[in-house]
Amino acid sequence: MAFQKSPGTQDILPGVVERWQYAEQKARDICRRFNFREIRTPIFEATELFQRGVGETTDIVEKEMYTFTDRGNRSVTLRPEGTAGVVRSYVENKLYGEPDVSKLYYIGPMFRYERQQAGRYRQFHQFGIEALGSVDPAIDAEVIALGYTFYTEVGLKGVRVEINSVGTPEVRAVFREKLLAFLIPKRELLCKDCQSRMERNPLRVLDCKVDQAHFEGAPSILDSLDEECNAHFDKVKTYLTDMGIPFSINPRLVRGLDYYTHTAFEYKAEGIGAIDTIGGGGRYNGLVAEIGGPDQPGVGLGLGLERTIMLLEHQQAELENAHQVDVYVVALGEAAKREVTRLVYELRISGIRAERDYLGRKMKAQMKSADRLQARYTAILGDDELTRGEIALKDMATGEQRFVALASLASELKTI
Repeated sequence: MAFQKSPGTQDILPGVVERWQYAEQKARDICRRFNFREIRTPIFEATELFQRGVGETTDIVEKEMYTFTDRGNRSVTLRPEGTAGVVRSYVENKLYGEPDVSKLYYIGPMFRYERQQAGRYRQFHQFGIEALGSVDPAIDAEVIALGYTFYTEVGLKGVRVEINSVGTPEVRAVFREKLLAFLIPKRELLCKDCQSRMERNPLRVLDCKVDQAHFEGAPSILDSLDEECNAHFDKVKTYLTDMGIPFSINPRLVRGLDYYTHTAFEYKAEGIGAIDTIGGGGRYNGLVAEIGGPDQPGVGLGLGLERTIMLLEHQQAELENAHQVDVYVVALGEAAKREVTRLVYELRISGIRAERDYLGRKMKAQMKSADRLQARYTAILGDDELTRGEIALKDMATGEQRFVALASLASELKTI
């Protein structure tokens, strides 16, 4: 019997994985420039961490978690998102004792048992950041700007930023009553999920992708914000404007997690199906205390790499330095073949991406292999060239060919 991958998973094969490497490298470089440091947390955690951190009334906790009992009779869960684990590590390792804001990023797989859609898998990958220890609206704007910078620098076009304020728990309690007064008369028109959410977390009704037509005229949470929340939101908008980050206000944006306070935001793009959200995040001032730490504020984001890669392919974005190898070294003759073994190793340890033939093919077939690998150059070594201490170097884009000294091939390639 031939085995197949599990539903909701994918093999990321050579030819495609280069786009992933490109996106991940961009993420790491941008985080370096924004002074975020990498953190790596376990792929599974205690189930209660996600129940308390993500929220028991969320779809993630109710329907989507991969939860099992281990051999020590402990309930553990494959992480469905990254923030709860990072905050747990922040508390456990007492990072809150550092004098500066903890600015952390992660890249890795997450797991949710959800219906498969375009760009959505049961094992998926997120690039996320968390900034812990500051209530300053400027850090909210910085986090939003970092995500927008990632999308623009990776090469995506038409990415939109939507922002909202979801206030504080006190603000939401007032808004909850106004919203219920609007929703209760429409109860029978709404989907079963919305009817269930009305009892436990009515704000999440506005997040429904099915019933949006019934929400025309719904009260806006922005009308319920107190002075503090309004001031925070106004400063976030001002900072984004000062940085030139384009945004629009979406008063129905609540996000699908319970821990958000004040700022909530999403990144939108077309071309990946009906659900156009490709990433998002927000402020979560009560989460650290909920997980057992001191009452430290935080703000973060999570960006889906699958959807980023799909959009890169949909928009046919050109990758920087798409060549798979810098030089393909062709050997003609036994003596040349022996020298090429040494030469290719020398090139590689000099920092040059080099490849050669291992199938005993003729020169024409080796040149076709160089084409398939999108080699920038080919270096051709026969027994005559070896005797003269030279090698023919061909620019694959222009067809121009010249001889260079065999001993200086590495330095010549690094120069050009």
